[in-house]
Amino acid sequence: MTDKVPPPKNPVDFAAAPEVVPAAPPGDGTRYGSDLIVDLLLAHDIEYVALNPGASFRGLHDSLVNYGQGRPEMILCQHEETAVSIAHGYAKAHSPARPMAAILHDVVGLLNASMSTYISYIDRVPVLILGGTGPMNEAKRRPRVDWHHTANIQGNAVRDIVKWDDQPVSADTIDDSFRRAYRVAMTEPQGPVYLCYDAQIQEDPLPIDFPTPGGHPTVVPARMGPDPAALTEVAELLLAAERPVIVTQYLGRDHATVASLVDLAESLAIPVFSIPTRHNFPTNHPLNLSFSDVLGEADLVLGLDVKHLDLAEYEVVDSATRQRISRVPADAKWAEIGFSDLEISSWASDYSQYRDVDVSMIADTSLAVPALNALIDERISGDDVRRDSVAPRYALISERHRELRAGWDREARVDWDASPITTGRLALEVWDAVKDEDWVLSAGSLEGRALKLWDIDHPYRYGGDRFGPGTQIGISLGVALAHKGSGRIVVDFQPDGDLMYDAGALWVAAKHEIPMLVVMFNNRAYYNDWQHQISIARHRGTPPERAFIGQDISGPDPDFAGLARTMGCYGEGPIDDPAELGPALRRAIAQVKEGRLALVDAITRFR
Repeated sequence: MTDKVPPPKNPVDFAAAPEVVPAAPPGDGTRYGSDLIVDLLLAHDIEYVALNPGASFRGLHDSLVNYGQGRPEMILCQHEETAVSIAHGYAKAHSPARPMAAILHDVVGLLNASMSTYISYIDRVPVLILGGTGPMNEAKRRPRVDWHHTANIQGNAVRDIVKWDDQPVSADTIDDSFRRAYRVAMTEPQGPVYLCYDAQIQEDPLPIDFPTPGGHPTVVPARMGPDPAALTEVAELLLAAERPVIVTQYLGRDHATVASLVDLAESLAIPVFSIPTRHNFPTNHPLNLSFSDVLGEADLVLGLDVKHLDLAEYEVVDSATRQRISRVPADAKWAEIGFSDLEISSWASDYSQYRDVDVSMIADTSLAVPALNALIDERISGDDVRRDSVAPRYALISERHRELRAGWDREARVDWDASPITTGRLALEVWDAVKDEDWVLSAGSLEGRALKLWDIDHPYRYGGDRFGPGTQIGISLGVALAHKGSGRIVVDFQPDGDLMYDAGALWVAAKHEIPMLVVMFNNRAYYNDWQHQISIARHRGTPPERAFIGQDISGPDPDFAGLARTMGCYGEGPIDDPAELGPALRRAIAQVKEGRLALVDAITRFR
């Protein structure tokens, strides 16, 4: 090694390693295809790239280290699924969304990350996924390794779960390809894109006079505004309804629209039923009737940026037979504003059952809701009779909201001193520990308990609920990375089964000094499926007490606190005495304030 290259923090024996070739001397002027990618990342204000190392992007890796001089900053991950999940959480923690890049090693890395790529697609999150492939020029391939690192159009593996993919055929096309990918990812409805870079194109020198990407910035299309006639129809439906209900799901992706929704709801005293894919409405607002039966009384349902109307409409009465009933009266009118028909995939059925509606409008709610507010204000301005009718309805809904929250609080305190700890007490103990801090709930609400019991009053405090297994810890780290340096306490209610998929993510937090409070939701089981097995057993008449087989995470019991400590994080537990939980949380928060990930392993009851 040359004297100019600092030794690693943990020195290793380089005696048998290939000779280290230093970067081109300053002033040499040699640039490579991979340097263009770094130029484009920096030109588009990409602050971080998450990756697990791979030879198919060794050229890009070298460009990040030497040409970019550590910019964008690399986040080293133990698994590609973690890399994409971190980029997912980071992007949606910002408003407007701020994309982050994840780099995947050829075919194997791409396949490893397919789950988290799909999750970012169905969650409408812009992630720039970059990959490498062995040279498409077969004469340039090394024996064996470059062959199984290469696919005929690698993007085929994820084409159905990204918005767009491309594989530039030369350095001349890298600029256009990247800009289009960025534009597609950031256009609503947003989502991931995949760009695959030939290893040879990355590593070949560029001509001396090859232009540096720059000049005109990439312009993302303006948001889609509402149709005036359709918007007027929606306003008239709202004004004519006696018992309207607003259902919303993705509206809170734009934080400013949450305040607009509050204005709309308050103008006519309309209760809001929020599907927690995003934070759409303050949980402590008097008009929030989420998790209630309010839809059973509706004469009008207005969906605002809802992909899955059936989540609000239907109640499952028998899980084993999949029997369900509609909560909404048959004669209720329906209206919707959003993107649902723009994102139906031919592969993934990530949309709700078709239903007839009276008014349907393709538009961005960030524009449509303020415009709808203006129409409503215009119609009721000077209408004293209507204004007088709003106050009594507001009072009735407010009282119902207070009763709901009081009931949830009473329910959470049942078996308060039980061991293992109840999920209700866990939610309240953590709330008591963080409520006087500037806090953020990352990607999971303890099965809705935090949404019922916490005062989630600002959009940044909650980015939305979790999705598939093995992704919550990565998404949570991405949220924490986005808030790093802000002084906020990011809280992750971490299921034990999810962490078992990717325990190495704890090391990522330690290495990159990402502070976060991890509170284990540890029921020592894959309990979501355990519930399904109990339901099937009861339906078939087989013993439900045998449903745990193939579900329990015990015998041996994982030591999550010990695991955290071995990864360089702070860890306490396992804690099954609820009296010990509050003090442990406060000690952990002190560690988070010092810049560390701190894990408290709370042993919880199944319910």
